[in-house]
Amino acid sequence: MPATRFTLRPVAAALLALSLGGAIAAEHAPAPKPAASAVDRAAEPAGKAAKTGPRVVQDPMDMLREKLAQKLGATKPPGVENPNVMRVVSKASTPVADEHAPAAAVATLRPVRKKPAAGLEAAHADAHPTHWDYAGAGGPESWGQMKPEFAKCSNGTRQSPIDIRDGIKVELDAVQFDYKPSGFRVIDNGHTVQVNVSAGSSIEVMGRRYELMQFHFHRPSEERIDGRQFDMVVHLVHKDIDGRLAVVAVLLERGSAQPLVQSVWNNLPLEKGEEVAARSTLNLSDLLPAERNYFTYMGSLTTPPCSEGVLWMVMKQPVQISGDQIGIFARLYPMNARPIQSAAGRLIKESN
Repeated sequence: MPATRFTLRPVAAALLALSLGGAIAAEHAPAPKPAASAVDRAAEPAGKAAKTGPRVVQDPMDMLREKLAQKLGATKPPGVENPNVMRVVSKASTPVADEHAPAAAVATLRPVRKKPAAGLEAAHADAHPTHWDYAGAGGPESWGQMKPEFAKCSNGTRQSPIDIRDGIKVELDAVQFDYKPSGFRVIDNGHTVQVNVSAGSSIEVMGRRYELMQFHFHRPSEERIDGRQFDMVVHLVHKDIDGRLAVVAVLLERGSAQPLVQSVWNNLPLEKGEEVAARSTLNLSDLLPAERNYFTYMGSLTTPPCSEGVLWMVMKQPVQISGDQIGIFARLYPMNARPIQSAAGRLIKESN
């Protein structure tokens, strides 16, 4: 037994020394850092945890115990964790925009920019008015700038209407009118009163046949003859098989009532853009003057897109229309005539 006490006394002394030393070291050791909060973990660079692994915070007394166990020759069983050791593992957090982050990464954090409404884009894309008219911002001076397809309204060289002067008197072939009684539909299209007719009526002139498509009205007359302007004009629009246009213009002056015009007024629609199908028919020949002499020249449409290459035939003799009939149209369209365009040296023929 004495031998046994002699053998254990140095071990007890070593334990006491280590315990006292550990206590002194623990007293003077800096306080352990608290575990990282969720905010701290979110502020850490995303790749730090992946590079350094889980961060372990160990108490100084635990370190002392491990050293003492090593001195005494003790070993730690495999797979057994020290219950006094706290492991703090950084968890992945929501990425935060960094001015030094790669552009691809920051792009996912930028707010999505909403596109302006389609109507707003259209308003900025086209500063010019889109609705043409006979006065104001959409008047004839602006037609050519509204759309590319309206360019001829500004830069064309054979535009209509014109003041018909100095016509060359020649033996012109008579216009062969083949107008038949026709069903019709009346529409107020926002620019004039237009009458769409059934197929079957046509004219033949200069060896070509043109089918009547529609007729419409202007106040006052767009055409002038030697400077004279008439109360109204009706334009009868024809088209041939190749799509070429021929327009017969019948000048209207104040006088007695015109039966065909009255039939059109009787079927005026109550709303713009509405098309009214009439129950009656029109005898289109009633709209023509008794004398069929005419002026002819090459011109254009008098409304956008102002397309050129239109054959014009202006009847020399006007047709009468009553003041009341003029007044009815004037309530809808007080003025819907394009200004006179330059003749630009065009050849004008006049039948004898």
